[in-house]
Amino acid sequence: MDNQIIRTAVHDAVIRAVTEISSDVKELVKAALDRETNETAKSMLSSMLENLDIAKAQDKAVCQSPGYPTTWLSYGEDNFLPYVSEVVMDALGEATKKGYLRPSIVDPLTRHNPGNNTGKGVPNIEYQFHPGQEYIDFIISFKGCGAELGNAMKIFTTANLKLDKDFEGLKRFVLETAINAGGKPCPPFGIGIGIGGQMDIASKLSREAISTRKWDDTNPDPLLARLEDELRDNINSLGLGAAGTGGDTVCLAVKIGSAATHTAIAPVAINFHCWVARRAGIRIHNDGRVEKLL
Repeated sequence: MDNQIIRTAVHDAVIRAVTEISSDVKELVKAALDRETNETAKSMLSSMLENLDIAKAQDKAVCQSPGYPTTWLSYGEDNFLPYVSEVVMDALGEATKKGYLRPSIVDPLTRHNPGNNTGKGVPNIEYQFHPGQEYIDFIISFKGCGAELGNAMKIFTTANLKLDKDFEGLKRFVLETAINAGGKPCPPFGIGIGIGGQMDIASKLSREAISTRKWDDTNPDPLLARLEDELRDNINSLGLGAAGTGGDTVCLAVKIGSAATHTAIAPVAINFHCWVARRAGIRIHNDGRVEKLL
């Protein structure tokens, strides 16, 4: 693959990701405004949508926080990119220099800020190998970090998950986490839930579910699809509302990812995502064609 095509495509995806939110999420915010009965929440939702229009018109970032960048890269035998980390780092640095991203990535202990939104382990890149795939799928997500303050993780046993009572333990954990988070995740939010594996796998699944799936899609697993809809509706019934000030919609979507686990445990990770769903996905074919995915 042509190196310059890849660099240009990744750079354009980074800029697109931070200057707009995904169209599926924007439509969910509009729908929430249409059905909202709380006047304060209506005002909040209207301001959010107005902010998106202003950002687009002025070619500015949709949020003052750059969030934390994670990239998912899937590839086949003939198109692995050993230099993709360098390409993404360059794109982040250039976007920061041009003012699209505020420099906010720092060392966790010294708080040293290199000034270009990169550092040890950043950008985080999740590699996914698919035999026979004749293209590269690239998805980058800038997830707000204020929303991280509400996240939770628990290692369940089958007994406290309450499998025999329609997963009552899981449902209680999710609702209690939403109540404790309040307005910190900048609602209306989406929630990613990872179930299975061990702690690290459940956490990765929760981030991937809410960052790479469209928020208006349907889970292909009927059980998970039912749980996603039920949990979303139950969270909205709490009346927390936009910005946590009260109202009909606090949760736009719940997305669940799962993996097999050991018979002794059932890890569950809950990952909040603010309404500013900054992500962009592209498919780069082996012949150089670039296709928009998200």
